[in-house]
Amino acid sequence: MTFELARRLETLRSQGLYRHRLTLETPQTVNITVRGRSLLAFCSNDYLGLAARPEIADAFMDGLRRWGTGGGASHLVNGHFTPHHELETALARFTGRPRALLFGSGYAANVAVLSVFGGMATSVLQDRLNHASLLDGGLLSGTRMVRYLHNDPGSLETHLGRAGDAPLVVTDGVFSMDGDLARLPEIAALTRAHGGLLVVDDAHGFGVLGERGTGSVGHLGLDSDDVPVLVGTLGKSFGTSGAFVAGSEEVIETLIQFAHSYIYTTSTPPALACATLKALELLETADTERAHLSALISTFRTEAAGMGLGLMDSQTPIQPVLLGDNDRAVAASAFLEDQGLLVRAIRPPTVPRGTARLRITFSAAHTHDDLARLLCALKAAKDRGIL
Repeated sequence: MTFELARRLETLRSQGLYRHRLTLETPQTVNITVRGRSLLAFCSNDYLGLAARPEIADAFMDGLRRWGTGGGASHLVNGHFTPHHELETALARFTGRPRALLFGSGYAANVAVLSVFGGMATSVLQDRLNHASLLDGGLLSGTRMVRYLHNDPGSLETHLGRAGDAPLVVTDGVFSMDGDLARLPEIAALTRAHGGLLVVDDAHGFGVLGERGTGSVGHLGLDSDDVPVLVGTLGKSFGTSGAFVAGSEEVIETLIQFAHSYIYTTSTPPALACATLKALELLETADTERAHLSALISTFRTEAAGMGLGLMDSQTPIQPVLLGDNDRAVAASAFLEDQGLLVRAIRPPTVPRGTARLRITFSAAHTHDDLARLLCALKAAKDRGIL
């Protein structure tokens, strides 16, 4: 073929970059079955263990019986249902903003925000380690895009000085592959000082950080004046699916009128909104789960540091072990799977070249015995020179 597809795929294999899907034969919990084998998983983003909670499934089933299985049309035609409206109202209250808008995925939400508001900006300034959906949205905006040094307010300030009078500044709240928390107070202050608009994608912060799980923005004491556009996903700590953008009346109405990934797509099933309303209720009251999760993370970091593992600066459930070499990361993942543990190897282009890693993630559904089993397997890998 003209595009030499087979050659391109073989190149990926030879570089240790080929990716494989797993097929789960059980629900999304910390104990899963893959290819008929039971595995203890440390790679899900289901941080509060809500994905298989029966209360949420019951709400979904009740919603299915009342509202059916599909949205049937876009929100702007006749696919916007009472449960969608109720969920948007609840998410606005949860985030402390006037309004919220539902999307089918975090990718669709970020592309909407960046393509619309980026297209109105003089420049788009993004953290170098922002999620791919933010970077793609910035490219779609057609506006000049600059990537400042990771979590570096000084680098951001330098670029803001050249960005014109209406810059868009974009950052993750919690970085998905490193697990570190964005320096939002400094970033927000700089953005305001330069007349810019700040967008924060807090996909990995909601549910885990802040009072009632309100995320990194609440955790750091910021409000809607500091972060006018706030993006969240419902497929991680919420345990369901979809995403939302929260902001002012003007922010949300602008997205409704101009965002192609909102206007030109069928709405999510209204029953899913019913399930997510129950998930939000559980998330807001999950203080015990958050305390347990924090204890797991603290113990892991203490023990892993004692083994000399290459930890990164993260206090969140995302705990990468940096290995550098692609093949080494794949080998470490395979060794752990042989021990009955599922920890995926993360390689470029998901992370920068030379920073391949094991991405260990914790859930409130993990027990301290689960953690002990993980630490034992990591020590065995370290003793064998795999880590």
